[in-house]
Amino acid sequence: MMEFLFLLLPLAAATGWYSGRRSRGSEPQSRDHNPVYFKGLNLLLNEQPDKAIDVFIQLLEVDSETVETHLALGNLFRRRGEVDRAIRIHQNLIARPTLTKEQRAQALLELGQDYLRAGLFDRAEGLFDELVVQKLFQVEASRNLHFIYQQERDWEKCLLMAQRLESLGEPSLRVERAHYFCEQAQKARGTRDEGLAESLLKKALAADKNSVRATMLLGQLAMEQGDITVAYRHFARVESQDPNFIGEVIAPLSECSNRIGNRQVFRELLRHNAEKQGNVDAAMALADMVRIEQGDKAATEWMIHFLSNHPSLRGLEHLLSIHLKDAADEPAELLPILKELIARMLETSYGYRCGQCGFLARRLHWQCPGCKTWSSIKPVSFSDCQAPRGNGLIVDEI
Repeated sequence: MMEFLFLLLPLAAATGWYSGRRSRGSEPQSRDHNPVYFKGLNLLLNEQPDKAIDVFIQLLEVDSETVETHLALGNLFRRRGEVDRAIRIHQNLIARPTLTKEQRAQALLELGQDYLRAGLFDRAEGLFDELVVQKLFQVEASRNLHFIYQQERDWEKCLLMAQRLESLGEPSLRVERAHYFCEQAQKARGTRDEGLAESLLKKALAADKNSVRATMLLGQLAMEQGDITVAYRHFARVESQDPNFIGEVIAPLSECSNRIGNRQVFRELLRHNAEKQGNVDAAMALADMVRIEQGDKAATEWMIHFLSNHPSLRGLEHLLSIHLKDAADEPAELLPILKELIARMLETSYGYRCGQCGFLARRLHWQCPGCKTWSSIKPVSFSDCQAPRGNGLIVDEI
């Protein structure tokens, strides 16, 4: 309760000063003899902060000199999670007829943020829309509307709001716009409207030529339509867009290459990503190809060569799998145990990390659940189970 007392003491001092100054303008009454002020202090000292807040707000009349005090107090409560109190203060402020147009607009913005914090999206949206119509605080209001539409998964409105923000001078939202088109394309695929889905995915690539998500979806769409050569081209394009994601498309690339008969091209793609990029998924896929074509010994030698330059628990687990298949009928007792231990370690490891906030995940999220940034989560590239970096990591338990 003491923290509430310290929180309200500055307000008590401000209201006392203001009351005393107003009293001196009308009659010789000091702040210490103002009965309303004394009542507020009494409530404060008796640890009744809610009632004390109401008293001080009533005492602190709203005019051009006290609007900022009200706004600051409301913001303070919102930051502390006291959203109900913040709403009460900002509603009280908006109800006063003495506000200028700018002051009322600022109070509307703050009240909208209160509603947003409380999860009252409909109320918040109405206030932000009003500000946009009035052309006051347009950037702030549009940012908040953009956030609301993302939470509501209204991708059409997200696109419109992204375009509006860019027209207001905000940094490019091309990455976000590409994801909104992808979300719409996913919905179109769900209704089996492949033509619309393909059109939306092309718009996504027009917005962001490096949209891995759009390219992967185009590859999946081509496979569903039986156009395997086109599908292979789409999946292979991921390497030039972002080599970190090559592991996500190795399986469909392998299937496509088997069906169209370009295994040598696929082999070179794997070798390049394994040797030049240190990608363990490419190395394991190449080891499997070598094992089929040249045997377990050649596959083992390749994995040992790769791991000597790019240590990886996943790679080591794969090497042990190959070695155990090639071992005698009764392999050394230690090897199966070692393989099992590594597999158990991998089960609790995280294959994806957000480059913005450090969020760790076991599956790919296109929008970070932690910081809500699009395209910031990428596969862990060097060591699969390396220690987390950064502070305050949020862990994905899905």
